Parts: sequence; C-alpha cells; structure tokens
Amino acid sequence: MNSLTLMILTIYVITIILVVFVLNLIQNKKNKKLKHHLEELEIEKNEIDSAPIAPELSKVETFLKNESVEAMYEKWKNRLDDIKNHQIPKITDMLLEADYSLSKMDYKSTLYKIAKLEMELYKVKANSEFLLGEIRSITTSEEKNRGIITKLKTKYRELYEKFVATRTEFGEAENAVQNQFATIAKMFEKFELVMDKNQYTEVTQVMKVIDNSLKHMEIVVEEVPSIELLATSILPKKMAESMEIYKNMVSMGYPLDYLNVEYNIEEANKKIADIRKRVQSLNLEDSLFELKILLEYFEQLYQDFEKEKQERSIFENASNTFKNKLNRMNRLVEDIFAKFDNIKSTYHLSNDDVTVLNEVREKLGVLNHDFEVFQEHTGNHTFAYSKLTHEVELLTNRLVALQERLDETLEVIGGMKADEVRAREQLDEVRGILKESKLKIRDYNLPVIPNTYFVELKEAGAAIKEIVKELDKKPIMITTLNTRVDTARDLVLKLYMTTKELVKTAMFAEMAIVYGNRYRSSIEGLDKKLTYSEVLFYKGEYHKSLELTINCLNRIEPGIYDKLLKLYGNEK
Repeated sequence: MNSLTLMILTIYVITIILVVFVLNLIQNKKNKKLKHHLEELEIEKNEIDSAPIAPELSKVETFLKNESVEAMYEKWKNRLDDIKNHQIPKITDMLLEADYSLSKMDYKSTLYKIAKLEMELYKVKANSEFLLGEIRSITTSEEKNRGIITKLKTKYRELYEKFVATRTEFGEAENAVQNQFATIAKMFEKFELVMDKNQYTEVTQVMKVIDNSLKHMEIVVEEVPSIELLATSILPKKMAESMEIYKNMVSMGYPLDYLNVEYNIEEANKKIADIRKRVQSLNLEDSLFELKILLEYFEQLYQDFEKEKQERSIFENASNTFKNKLNRMNRLVEDIFAKFDNIKSTYHLSNDDVTVLNEVREKLGVLNHDFEVFQEHTGNHTFAYSKLTHEVELLTNRLVALQERLDETLEVIGGMKADEVRAREQLDEVRGILKESKLKIRDYNLPVIPNTYFVELKEAGAAIKEIVKELDKKPIMITTLNTRVDTARDLVLKLYMTTKELVKTAMFAEMAIVYGNRYRSSIEGLDKKLTYSEVLFYKGEYHKSLELTINCLNRIEPGIYDKLLKLYGNEK
C-alpha cells in the first residue's frame, strides 16, 4: 500500500514538472518571436532615420535663385526637422514601451503596442519617402528635363523635315503649319530661359506645352496632305462624275429621286468648304473622318446607280416571268372550271376541295386586278426599280401560294384518277392470284378439301365483286374503293397461302407414308400406325397424318424429318 502511494506521488510530481517545463518552453519561444519582431521594427526605424533626405536637401541650396524654390526649400527643411526631431523619437519611445511590456510578459499589451508601432512606422516611412521624392524632383530635374527636351527636339526635327519634304501637299495650310513650327521653336527657347533661372515649376509646364504641340503637329503632318487631296481633288471629281451619271440615268427614265443626289452634293460642298476653313487654323478635329465619310457616300452612290441598273433588268425579268405564270394560272383555272361538272360526276369530291377551287378562282381575280394597278404605277417612273422588284416578288409570292393550294386540290383529283387506275390493275392481279390458287388445289387432287378453305374462297370472291361494284358507281368513292381493294388483296393472298400450305402438307404427309411402307413388315406395330395415318390422310386431316407418320419413323430412323424435307424439296 505504501509502495502504491509512493508511486502515485512520484507520477504526480513528474507530471507537474513536465507541465511547467512545457509552459516555460512555450513562453520562451513566444518571447523570442516578439523580441525578434521588435528588432526588425527597430531596423526599419533606423533605415527611415538614415534616408538620404538631408544630403539631397543640401543640393537644393545651389538652385536657390528664385522665391518659389526658396519657399519650397523652407517647407522641406521644416518637414525634415519634424521627421528627425519628433516622428523618429516618438517611434523610439514606442519601441522602448513595447520592449518593457514584453519584459514584464504582458503579451496583450505588447501586441497592442506593436500594432500601433507598425502603423506609426508606416506613416513616417511614407512621409519620408514622399519628401525625398519631392526634393529629388528638383535635384534631378535638370538632367531629367534635358533628357526629355532632347527627345522632343528630335521629334520636332523629324516632323519638320517631313513637312519640308512634302510642303507642296499642304496647299493653303502650308503657311499655318510653318508658323506653328516656328511657335514650337520659340517654346524651346523659353525652356532654356526658365532652366537658366531655375524656374522648375514653369519648366514642367513649358515641356508639357511643347509635348502637346508636337503631338498635334504629328497629326497635322500626317492628315493635312490627305485632307487637301480629298477636299480639292478626289471628292470634287467624285461629285462631278456622280452628277453626270445621275442626269444621264434620269434622262433614261430611272426614278432616282429617293437618292437625293443634288441635295447631298450641295451639302457635301458646304462641308468641304467648312473643313478647308478649319484647316487654315489647324483645327483638324474629325476633318479627315468627315471627308472619308463623304468619300464612302459617293462610292456607295456609284453602287446605288449600278444597283438600279441591275434592278431594272431584274425587275423586267421578274415582271415578265410573273406575267407568264399568271397567264398560265388563268388558263389552268379556266380549263378546270370548264371540266368541273365532268370531274364532279366522275369522282366524289369533298366540300373542302370544292371550296378551295372556288377560293383560288376568286383570289386569282383579285391578283389579276392588283397586277393591273401595279402596271399603271410602273409607267409613272415614281418608284425605284429595287422597290418595284420587291412589289413583283410580293405578287409572285401570292401567286405561288395560290398555285400551291390549287396543286394540292389537283393532286387529290389526280390521286383519285390514279387510285382508280391502280384499283383496276389490282383487280386483275387478285383475280389472277385467285385463279392460280384454284388451279393449284385442283392439280394435286386432294382426297378431301377442308370446309374452312371453301369459306376463304367464298370471302375472296365476294371481295373481288365488291371492287367491281365500286368501280361501276358514279361518282366513285375513292376511299371506299381503296378499302375494297385492300380487303380483296388481303383475302386473296390469305387464300393463296392457305392453298400453298394445304397442298404442301398433304404432299409431305403422303410422301412420309410412302417412305414408311418399307418398314411395315419389319417393324412391329408400325403397320397399324401407318394404316391409321392413311385413314387420317383420306379424311383430310393432313397435319395429324404427317405428325403421326414422322413420330413413328423418327424412332426407326432419327432425323427422318429433315431427310424427307430434302426429298420433298428435290421433287418439288
């Protein structure tokens, strides 16, 4: 008992020691991590403190030649003093406070102070970097500005050389372009002046003006020759050609009022004059675009002229084609109604078929009237041929719709005639099948013919007579006739298959009995069974006779059925 108690106490003490050890280990690790983070923040503070703001600010002293730079210098110096004397010391104090809290193992307070310290560091670093950037914009401005202005001068020379090489293409805008280049050259002189006076706030504005001017001149040098070419040569020529074609086509009877050619040419001349006036002041906004729109219009106008010529040919062909189709349709409808009474007496037409024919005749009359009105309008030369072609297409569509309705009814009538012819042909066919069935049953001379056979024979003959009756009726009911033909064909084919199967079974049964005679005397009991099979045969029970004979012989000679079938096939 004492040993057990001692053991429990030992385990308890060891557990407490392990827990304390683990907690100390975790705490040390956490302390090291936070301590390391504070060290990193201190390094970041030192980097901010050692930023080269003061050396850069001292360089500005050499540029103190005007009041604006002096004012900027004083502001920068005050901001630098604030960073060095207030913001950096504040960060140092915050570092010490966080380190003190950590030494007291007040982790919650430590984390809170580190968060505030990081925010303060970020703010001071941003202020420092921004201040350094502003100072360097002055200390490095001369070298940077010289590099920029060198590129701008290169661009200026390239544009001016291109202008000089093509100045004859600028037309009336040549002097304005020359003056603008001279203005830009003066801006370069102004740049040198403000650079000498260290007026860096104005330098940027001067360079921006030069850059914008060169960008504008780049557009001027590129577009003005094209504008001059379009406005003074290409478009006037296009307009003159368009007017000449327009007048010739009007004299030939083409209805072109819808194109508004004269008005559009007048407006185009106004637009060209306005663009040329604006070009004199180098205002090129949308000028080239507007001229290209005008060019596209006149090019499209040529296509419209050609389209009218093509549409005239298409219209004339479409009109003649429609007229021919309409005349054929009129003749066909007249012919149908001339024979209408005869058609109704021959075939039983439905009320719908009669209604369709009357509607077609009525709508055809309306279509004839509309076409006459259309022809009167075409003689006025008021509508464009493209519109007239569309109207002919609409008339043609109406005619096609009438033709389709008429064709459907004519197909019904034609189908009735075809059904009558087909019925007479099939009448001859079923009669031939019936005759063949009778000959086949007679040729074999069966001892007994089953009564069911005569029933089928009677039904087939009656069905054929029904076909004859329907064909003799006037008007003929085609649906009834087709039903009679289908019924007769089915019954005759059924009779034919019955005849064939009956004869085949009887022949096979007889052959089996004849084949079995060779075993009558040698196989006990066979004679009695074959005799009974013969009785069944002569009673007309051919299936039973065949089945009995095959079963008997199969015991003697296995596979006899296939052998007899082969013999039967060879004989047949």
